[in-house]
Amino acid sequence: MSKMTPVQGLPTHRSCPYDPPDDYERLRSEVPVAPIVYPDGNQGWLLSRYEDVRTLLTDPRFSSERSRSARTRHRDTKPAMPPGAFISMDPPDHTRYRRLVAGRFTTRKMRELEPRIEAYAQQFLDRMEEQGGPVDLVEAYALPIPALVISDLLGVPSDSRGDFQRWSADVLNVELPLEQIKASIKEFSRFMQELIDSKKKEPGDDLISDLVHPKSEEDRLTDDEVAGLCTLMLIAGHESTSNMLSLGTLVTLQNSDQLAALRKDPELIDSAIEELLRYLSIVQFSFTRTALEDVEIGGRHIEAGQTVVGAMVSANRDAEYFPDPDRLIFDRQDARNFAFGAGIHMCIGHQLARVEMRVAFRRLLERFPTLRIAVPDDQLRFKTDSVVYGVWELPVTWDAAG
Repeated sequence: MSKMTPVQGLPTHRSCPYDPPDDYERLRSEVPVAPIVYPDGNQGWLLSRYEDVRTLLTDPRFSSERSRSARTRHRDTKPAMPPGAFISMDPPDHTRYRRLVAGRFTTRKMRELEPRIEAYAQQFLDRMEEQGGPVDLVEAYALPIPALVISDLLGVPSDSRGDFQRWSADVLNVELPLEQIKASIKEFSRFMQELIDSKKKEPGDDLISDLVHPKSEEDRLTDDEVAGLCTLMLIAGHESTSNMLSLGTLVTLQNSDQLAALRKDPELIDSAIEELLRYLSIVQFSFTRTALEDVEIGGRHIEAGQTVVGAMVSANRDAEYFPDPDRLIFDRQDARNFAFGAGIHMCIGHQLARVEMRVAFRRLLERFPTLRIAVPDDQLRFKTDSVVYGVWELPVTWDAAG
């Protein structure tokens, strides 16, 4: 394939928990389209530069179908993606499923949701203030808000939040035994089937009700399709945002100059969120595609059938697109990052995530002007074993009002 020495598996070692794995800086400068040997022995390519990753995400000659790809992470086998999980589909199937849910994620719908997100933020901030510090920001604030919002959107009972959070964590943990992951998937599937049955009898104003009571026969899905689609939405709809809220708070508090700038000018909040999304790039294992035909990227010949991974964590630190990329700069201009992907697979909930982060960050910093981390840095536990990077818990405290 190439005389270059292949990378042995995806880079994972981080000298700094807020920076990409160490090898990516070298790869960007020396071998931006690098041969790689995946854990199953298949050879493919690893892309580390912004321009090449954008090509991968927007070129229809690359397939998103998981069944075509090599196994890119350490595991004996790959759990099959459930029916309806359109994240790993190509058109026309991807187009059909995405269209069925897109109406719940329009700009207008997100504006309508904002008061509810505000109410949830105030509710959990009140609880934190009443309890007093220190508290675990993950459990007290960052996790419940997006979990409740996506539950409302789908029509999932709020008292089920603990269960689906546990199942989600198992599904995303790349180090767990496969049997444990399969068991959680089975429990998740059973839960979704019971919920689908209840929506058939008593529909509400929610996504699951929309899907089980379609407007036309051509939009009708099987129960397995509805369950798979909604499981995907439920996991994606809270895990990434909750990790961004907690890890983003940690990084902001550790960058006192940027925190001061944001406190001085609260209108920086939108650019600050984009910068946190770029800087942290929390989806660790990035974008996997398979070449449907021979393709050239970055001067390298990629053969049909080869698996290609685009490293978001690396592309979002590419100095060609982001001057001084390893600095957190809240007023950075035109920071078009890949936190939500690009092309036809761009995250359908990106507007929802941005609204949740804007409200939650702003209200947290307003309520607690003296917010600070309550433990030494070496006591923080990072999610190195999860598809979505973050902290397992984040103890914070503040000065009580006089």
